[in-house]
Amino acid sequence: MGFIPAMLIAMTQLNRTVERNGSQSRVREKKIGITMALIAGAYTVMVFFAPMTMEPGTVPELSGRANLIDYATVDGWGSWGNNDHGDDAKLGHNQLSKGGPFAWMDHGPIVAIVYSIGDLNCHQKYERSYQINGNQTAVCARDIGILIGFVVGALAWSRFGLNRYTIRDSFLSMLPDDKLEPLYKTDRRLAAMIIILFIGVLPTGVDGFTQLLTDYESNNTLRLLTGSTAGAALAWLVGATISARSSDFADLGEVLLPADASLRIRK
Repeated sequence: MGFIPAMLIAMTQLNRTVERNGSQSRVREKKIGITMALIAGAYTVMVFFAPMTMEPGTVPELSGRANLIDYATVDGWGSWGNNDHGDDAKLGHNQLSKGGPFAWMDHGPIVAIVYSIGDLNCHQKYERSYQINGNQTAVCARDIGILIGFVVGALAWSRFGLNRYTIRDSFLSMLPDDKLEPLYKTDRRLAAMIIILFIGVLPTGVDGFTQLLTDYESNNTLRLLTGSTAGAALAWLVGATISARSSDFADLGEVLLPADASLRIRK
């Protein structure tokens, strides 16, 4: 091989930047994080925008159930929240005395999409939600916190997250490698991931279960803050789950891990 071709090959190899995980690029991780942030961020914006598009008082005081449809229609299917449950009911309330019925199917597509997602995923309790333009938001304060935290966590993943073959190692890539070395030397990676996730959801769990089991009543500011940590932890987990894949590496030996650790498949 001549001098010039050899020099060109050497220069090409020098120009190749190797990421901390051993791959040549982290474009995919960046796209995943940004996509997650855009989806969650778009819905968060619509949660605030939708009440502003309606006349004040269009969305009255609501009180539904999480993970069930309560306010799709006034009567029949999906109308549980509009039924008269009585003022002393443990779930729901007398909707007629709380501003009348509400059915998101009776409104335009933007309102229907925003409030249907909220209806399915949130209890939509009035006292735990914000009011904008005289209308209750589609989700409660804690869920808004989860959404905001998810956006922040997704953006952080787009900046720092890496595919390290496994979900566990990809999740931990959000932390500096020098801080991870003790965990890799003692092989406590899975425990560390579980602890981080637990810490993320702990504020929400403490605040929520204290409300459930005692006479304590939180406030929307605290619900917003505690929900944000859970949302950030969830975004890291989702980002790691989607990003982790073996096809980015020819073999396990290409995966760079802290403390010079290596991945091995147990037989």
